[in-house]
Amino acid sequence: MYRNNDFIYDAVTRLSELTGLVIDVEGVRQEYDALISVLNTQFIIQSYTEIRSSNKGVILSKINALSTNNKKPILIVAKYIAAEITSEFKVLGINYLDVAGNVFIKHGNVFLFISGQKSKRIATFKQSRAFQESGIKLIFNLLKTPENLQLSYRALSELTDVSIGSVSNIMQELESLNFVLKTKAKRVLKNKKDLLDRWIIAYNDVLRPRILRKKMRFVKDTELANWKSIPLNRMDGVCQWGGEPAGALKTDYLSPEKFTLYTTLNWQNLINELNMVPDENGNIEVLSIFWATDKNTNTEQTVPAVLIYADLITSGFSRNIETADLILENELQYIK
Repeated sequence: MYRNNDFIYDAVTRLSELTGLVIDVEGVRQEYDALISVLNTQFIIQSYTEIRSSNKGVILSKINALSTNNKKPILIVAKYIAAEITSEFKVLGINYLDVAGNVFIKHGNVFLFISGQKSKRIATFKQSRAFQESGIKLIFNLLKTPENLQLSYRALSELTDVSIGSVSNIMQELESLNFVLKTKAKRVLKNKKDLLDRWIIAYNDVLRPRILRKKMRFVKDTELANWKSIPLNRMDGVCQWGGEPAGALKTDYLSPEKFTLYTTLNWQNLINELNMVPDENGNIEVLSIFWATDKNTNTEQTVPAVLIYADLITSGFSRNIETADLILENELQYIK
């Protein structure tokens, strides 16, 4: 019928049982998943199997884009929505419904709110190899530099520090998942925005927790106020801003409150070099650089745009999502 989301009917049926309302569902639409009518108000349906912290930002970005192009209200329907996400959605005024019947709909004269219905977390299945650590590193390289798709497997292996065998297996999986098309002349990256969205979720679930080294803070408020003047390039290793500070440098659209710093150095080096100290409640996250970079040739203050976008979109904060969309528009046009 439409993409693996017959659970829309299960959710609507459950909502009808709990409320006694007659709710009409119209089937597949090209630009969204379905339409439903609740108390004579028609809602656009966007469906997701599971909503949690790692994909919340991607979903919010899609909702913003859909809201801009449609006058009808939007209702998110999912098999499972994490409790903390339903709380956030309620504060943000985002309509949602899960298969258990937990619902928040507030639009015009329609107001429905049900909570406490038992919702089963989706069983965790073994992730495709393409979205495990080696695949995440390889896909990142292809997204930030698409021409690398034409390199030999050996060259990709050396560039990403992923074994040749793994590169071969991952490329085959990307072909089967319709993200890579192999012709006689070349390889072509397909469905790039979908691949980026899926990569972001895998990166946050799998790789990012492994490369997070320390939470820190600046010793003095003057360093916080003048963070743009910090000479990252003076150190022996590579240090680059990600997240909010990188978004601020790229777009001049926000003032960072949380700082993300990627580095090849040990976090201990930052104590003297950047006048930072460890603090579990600090507003600086220090992460290890996981891609090939060279101090002598890379003098950029920020990480690649793909990673800036991922950090910002995952935060879930509206200003960060708007900044991420600007980066997608200006820095990542080849992915859109």
